[in-house]
Amino acid sequence: MFTRAKGTAWVKIVQEMAFSFNFDIPLQTDETNDKENKDDKAKAVDLKCSEVSAAVPKKIKDAVEHQPLLDPLSQIENWVPETITIGALPPLLCLNESVFEKTAPEREDSEEILAKTLTQNSDLISGVYEGGLKIWECTYDLLEYIDDEGETLAGKRVLDLGCGAGLLGILALKRGASKVDFQDYNSTVIEQLTVPNVFLNCEDEENEETNSSPPCKRKALNATEKLLDRCGFFSGDWNSFLTLMQNKTPSQKYDIIFTSETIYSTDYYSSLHNVFCDLLDENGIVYLATKSHYFGVGGGLHLFEKFVEQNNVFQIRYLKDVEQGLKRHVVSLTFKK
Repeated sequence: MFTRAKGTAWVKIVQEMAFSFNFDIPLQTDETNDKENKDDKAKAVDLKCSEVSAAVPKKIKDAVEHQPLLDPLSQIENWVPETITIGALPPLLCLNESVFEKTAPEREDSEEILAKTLTQNSDLISGVYEGGLKIWECTYDLLEYIDDEGETLAGKRVLDLGCGAGLLGILALKRGASKVDFQDYNSTVIEQLTVPNVFLNCEDEENEETNSSPPCKRKALNATEKLLDRCGFFSGDWNSFLTLMQNKTPSQKYDIIFTSETIYSTDYYSSLHNVFCDLLDENGIVYLATKSHYFGVGGGLHLFEKFVEQNNVFQIRYLKDVEQGLKRHVVSLTFKK
């Protein structure tokens, strides 16, 4: 069980990531001066985002929308859930990482990331695996911030970007979000970790609404279908994910985008920025949790902040600083008016 009183350190120690990178600053964009007409303001935002989108890295992995089985937990063997408790937040269940790794040879994994991460003893294999099987420190920081501030999630459209275990999106579901989409680079992470975690946490709540204890099979299936109606699951790189979402009808915009430990490599800043530009609602907010600096990489908050300032689309606000160990932060991004 992961528990922590505020102000104390997590028992679990998270290793730092080491990567290589190349860094290019895209073109600056213009702002609109029209603050009175909402349609003109929205068009101006779209124009700025389109200009930023001109500088993007080469696509790495095609986006896929996953359709979970109606009973995904029945397909998971030898899994052990653990409970993560933070303040007044509802307990969050997550498949145990150690057991998950030890049972890797028994799991379906077309990407072979489970075997590769074990043999290479690495939390990142560039273009193959982006660290989604671990819960990183900054995710806990963002959960704590939500607990401290009492963030209202009821009725919100939420994207958990680079979701991994999906704890931020799961919390949004538990707090009454109307729609939550989960995205991770790897399909194995989505299928083997994110989807089971979502159902592990939310299936019982949906079944309670059927007023049957235990619910009959038909009611249980109805509850599962209702949960699936509130969720979407996607894998692939951010450029192809953005294209997939832009092609949906109606187009999707999110009130809140949660993302944690996703700015470790400057290679991804353009594509991440583009997702924020095109998928965040005009009045929406991005919550980003990150380290000040990722040693061995060169990425981190200060470089990302400089990148954002150069593009002149978003304003960044510091919300929470964590001084324990390597300095960490929770910040927000909102469109400039």
